Amino acid sequence: MIKKNIIKNNLSSHKARELKGIISPPPDKSISHRALLFSALAMGKSTIVNLLHSEDVLNMVKALKALGVNIIKRSNIYYVIGVGLNGFNTPSKHIDCGNSGTLARILLGAIGGSEIIATLVGDSSLSSRPMDRVINPLKKMGISFNSINNKLPLIVRGASDILPIKYISPISSAQVKTTILLAGLNSKGTSEIIEPYSSRNHSENLLKHYGADIKYDTKKSGKNSVLITGGAVLKSCNIIVPGDISSAAFALVAATITPGSNIKILNVGINYFRSGILEALDLMGAKIILENKITNDYQEPLADIIVEYSKLKGVNISSSYSSRMIDEYPILAIAAAVASGKTKLRGLAELRHKESDRFKAIINGLESCGIKVESENDDIIIYGNNKILGGTTIDCNHDHRVAMSFMILGALSLKPIKVIGCKSIATSYPTFVSDMNCLGMDIRSND
Repeated sequence: MIKKNIIKNNLSSHKARELKGIISPPPDKSISHRALLFSALAMGKSTIVNLLHSEDVLNMVKALKALGVNIIKRSNIYYVIGVGLNGFNTPSKHIDCGNSGTLARILLGAIGGSEIIATLVGDSSLSSRPMDRVINPLKKMGISFNSINNKLPLIVRGASDILPIKYISPISSAQVKTTILLAGLNSKGTSEIIEPYSSRNHSENLLKHYGADIKYDTKKSGKNSVLITGGAVLKSCNIIVPGDISSAAFALVAATITPGSNIKILNVGINYFRSGILEALDLMGAKIILENKITNDYQEPLADIIVEYSKLKGVNISSSYSSRMIDEYPILAIAAAVASGKTKLRGLAELRHKESDRFKAIINGLESCGIKVESENDDIIIYGNNKILGGTTIDCNHDHRVAMSFMILGALSLKPIKVIGCKSIATSYPTFVSDMNCLGMDIRSND
């Protein structure tokens, strides 16, 4: 057994017995990031309970402290002493965003709306990821940047007079939307963001809770429009962070594909714009029950999830799901690998711009495990096979979701699956190994 909260770099996953038990997934990473940042922009002391203790989120804490925000941790509670919308100080050194695209992108909007200068840096993976998707609209709002090819490292210079804009985004991205909303808080007018289809709405829900003048209609189909009017003073709030469905998805799929399994996952956020994985698995024939459904005080729905083993069938997953489970495609591909028949995952272009090229990682990883896979443009076609050969070593290129996904596949493999680069798991799910092993998996360190 690997010590809890310590993720070794080289892991192997061995054939597992049935999975049984109850787990609480890590707190939601998206909400953790936003609760910290919005609390920093509010006036007064906010409390955040059940914040995710991962590398990505702790880098947000460090970034806000570098910007002059006082953050105190006592037990499982973070106290954030907000500085207001234009209260950041120019940091004395570079802000290190680590591997977090969310941190880098949404922080640019908050800094851009302040009259300061800051330099953002990141690791090699983050430094290769595109920032133009947020830089371009922020430039229209009067914020300036110095960078090479719109990538980190970059210098952002906040504007004293933020211009309101109407921005028609070419992509549906909660990060892009959030970035514009945060800059728009400091404008003297109303900004509108229009997406081709609705992305996750945690920012809208939370900003309204903090007192922002925001209007939105997150439709389940069609274009999504969000309007924010600058000038409102954000109030301090008390936030309890729910469990992260993106992390819960690993246990969910593991129990679904491992014969004899029956588990319960507690207090999971089931926001419609995050719950595509539940619908996709339902289409495939998974046995999933939601219990104890509630809606919290900032309009996030929660539930306990009961899941048991089921024989999955191949299906077509349309591109309309992509914004609702973009982070879950690697683990959904694992479910497809053991389903009977052919599964087609469509509209996966965005996977090429994650912590690694997840599009390529899914194909190469499954093929190395003996699964037939094809690609057509932005689609991946997986031919399910309940005989998983394993006996391979996969380099996850320091991508946490790729690493965890192939650890789950190892539970059914005839021979162990080894994964290199697993320390990246700590960016989102530090207790992954201990949680999975407690349910009955057999994940070992090879360091």
